[in-house]
Amino acid sequence: MRPDTPAENVDHTAEAARLERTAGLYPEDAEALLLRAAAHLELSGDRPTASSLYDRLLSSAADLDNPHLVRALKASNLWEYGHEAEARAIIEGVRSASPQDPAPWVIAAEALENHDELEAAHETFTEAVHRLLTDVAEPPYATHPLLFGRHRVRRMLGESHDEWDALADTVHSLPITLDELHDPKRVWSLGSENPAELEAEILRLRAELGAYREALSRPFPVAILHWPATELTELLEAYPSLSAEYPTHESHLATIESALRELASSGTPNLGIVTGTVPSYEAFAASELSSPDDATLLPQYATTLAARGRAVAWPPQSGAGCWCGSEDSYSGCHGGYQGEGV
Repeated sequence: MRPDTPAENVDHTAEAARLERTAGLYPEDAEALLLRAAAHLELSGDRPTASSLYDRLLSSAADLDNPHLVRALKASNLWEYGHEAEARAIIEGVRSASPQDPAPWVIAAEALENHDELEAAHETFTEAVHRLLTDVAEPPYATHPLLFGRHRVRRMLGESHDEWDALADTVHSLPITLDELHDPKRVWSLGSENPAELEAEILRLRAELGAYREALSRPFPVAILHWPATELTELLEAYPSLSAEYPTHESHLATIESALRELASSGTPNLGIVTGTVPSYEAFAASELSSPDDATLLPQYATTLAARGRAVAWPPQSGAGCWCGSEDSYSGCHGGYQGEGV
């Protein structure tokens, strides 16, 4: 399903079933595929079955890429069909785990917000921005919903602006200000008989719709393909012609960092890295009725991995390990890279 497919044209139950079948074919991508299937089940109204998919992921023997996100989504879903106590307990567990990924924080805080637990939502948003954005020069794209959510809740609580609200204003790019978008009195404008008030509200709604469309238009990062040393060695032994693309593993890593920095400097948002494996690449080539030694398949393979949810955001969060897989922090490894043109 394309991300811009109108909701009324989607058979959510059928789409969930298709994604479950696909997860069976690609077990390495099961987490991302089953999360999408669960989302369709929630939209169809079958929340108990969605919860069973979350439980299936959490009880699987395979290590999850983001178990905290799965738990947060499960909590949000449980609360929607009457399991408030369990949902609260899971949300507290997510907060206690203090994940480095912004997504679980956003889901947990918005679940609280949606059930009028504004103080708890504010605490969750605030804890997240302090943990993930303190001493960060520029907030990564993935953290923007934390800043915007916190701003929104503070407006509903009648709190005055603070430094984090100012930062939210800075990263907000729409023509309508956050203060207008998050004005608690907006709901009354929809029932107004004043044409000027109605027109102003229509402009605000259009701005919000534009933000949602912008997010949907790039659901997957612009991803660069990364081969770990052992995988690259195996790849080149099997397909020597690809040596032209990868002269050495060191140059391969340097090229990734350089390309990502160039994309970032040109204003390209939502950048990421996907890690390839030889069996996965060979299976992809077979599905394309092509040979793995065809270098034109490499960017297509990277895009496919990103579409399956395999991309890791770049640059890593402050203090996180380097994307290359070394034991060093990013700042002490490729974050300090000073290659040509960088």
